[in-house]
Amino acid sequence: MSTKRTGVSGRMLLFLFILPAVLTACLPGGNPDAPIPQALIAAERPATRVVVVLPGRGDDIAALRASGIAEAVQSAWPDADVVLTGLGFGYYMQGRAPQRLHEEVVVPARTRGYREVWLLGASMGGMGSLMYDRAYPGDATGLVLLAPYVGDRKLIDEISHTGLAGWQPGAPPERVDAGNYQRELWRHLQTWQRDPSRTRTVWLGYGEQDRLAGAMPPLAGLLPARNVAVVEGGHAWKVWSPLARHLLSTAGPAQLEGAQRSP
Repeated sequence: MSTKRTGVSGRMLLFLFILPAVLTACLPGGNPDAPIPQALIAAERPATRVVVVLPGRGDDIAALRASGIAEAVQSAWPDADVVLTGLGFGYYMQGRAPQRLHEEVVVPARTRGYREVWLLGASMGGMGSLMYDRAYPGDATGLVLLAPYVGDRKLIDEISHTGLAGWQPGAPPERVDAGNYQRELWRHLQTWQRDPSRTRTVWLGYGEQDRLAGAMPPLAGLLPARNVAVVEGGHAWKVWSPLARHLLSTAGPAQLEGAQRSP
């Protein structure tokens, strides 16, 4: 498995988001010629970590502010600053969303002295978090995935039929494009299966009625059971924000236990 830090083509994301399951009309996409919009929600106490929030397909920073996600994060982690980002559809279309996220958000956060940098993404943002991990494996302290988009039904059925361990993605392509990006994301996720310690810092939550719920079991199967939460509800922040609070409340003790186990 190559860890070459390749981008994802605009054509690929165009293909992704014309899918009826995830398309919503007249949604903000961001201006990829401008820096990624960011809004810092500072913790009330000195912050030791930061949670970077990646928006869903229809979100901008104003929508993220209204979603309650910052309050949910800081309710679970009072020592966390929250950075809301406007990493919208336009940045993915440009083909360098993971690299832009790294250069403009993650690296500057580290220079500010946080001991932990987490990515939290919903829907498109969950996919973006996984794309970041593919480009920069293990770079983020942890990932919180809220109903992430991980591929079309045909591919999910193919993986479910064989099991991820037995699934054959084929020869690695020279470049990622509209015809292979989903398989390449799952090729990366196979590396998680071969290294179970990698999944201790990944959490997944979604609603039972979410339109993407059928695609979640293969991903959930890679994670420790305590890292997965399924609740009533659909594809919306009113489900995801409470889920994020629950998952981060779980992640805090898990991180502490992991540190205690380390030599």
